[in-house]
Amino acid sequence: MPAPSTPRPADGLRFAFGTLTVLPVRVTRWDRPAARAGMLCAPLAGLVVGAVSAAAGLLLLLLGSGPLLAAVATVAVPAILTRALHLDGLADTADGLGSGKPAEDALRIMKQSDIGPFGVVTLVLVLLAQVAALTTAYDDSPARGALTAVVAATAARLALTLAARTGVPAARPEGLGAAVAGAVPAVGAAAVGLAVTGASAAAGGLLGPDGAVRMLLAVALSVAAAELLLRHCVRRFGGVTGDVFGGLAETAATTALVVASLN
Repeated sequence: MPAPSTPRPADGLRFAFGTLTVLPVRVTRWDRPAARAGMLCAPLAGLVVGAVSAAAGLLLLLLGSGPLLAAVATVAVPAILTRALHLDGLADTADGLGSGKPAEDALRIMKQSDIGPFGVVTLVLVLLAQVAALTTAYDDSPARGALTAVVAATAARLALTLAARTGVPAARPEGLGAAVAGAVPAVGAAAVGLAVTGASAAAGGLLGPDGAVRMLLAVALSVAAAELLLRHCVRRFGGVTGDVFGGLAETAATTALVVASLN
């Protein structure tokens, strides 16, 4: 059987936007080379999601709303553009980890359609933290709030790129987790990480030296928080799943929002 051909850049973009957003993009290839290219492009999908969410917040501010309502809209847009899949993954991951059961039983709990108490509490706290952080950022200035939203969304998808690196196993033989687990070379993941961090710091520099440092720390600490969760999930579940990827994205986004909003 011939080896899969090298994916075109468009294949990677289609994979990233087709699996990580609800934008009308059709995934034309579902193989390991396309998964590798797609996960390397994941931060670009985050950039678009972040830009749309920031635009929603800025529009409300322009129409006369306060920072709180703008923050709520900014948090709502990524949920809409992902069909809340990342939030659902976060809740399922929290239920699996909170159950304290062996890996097989925890994975079965995560596959159930309902959300348990650990998932509910985690969702409430995470969404409150995201709204509170963005309210603080918008209250400082619309530009800071918008940039915080964009950087957080991009950092969230960077966490997925890093989690799909070589050496990270899949917990199940099927699903999105199995499709992308270990698909990204570590060198490629590191290069994307450095590019996103550098670009975020440069964008933060538009708000002054403090802004550059703040955005750099936001990305760095969001990646660190996601890495801690990733390692814990690999120990508990034996690898990653689609739910774990969702949990990583929301963990990174929340950490970035909180750090970027601090004075």
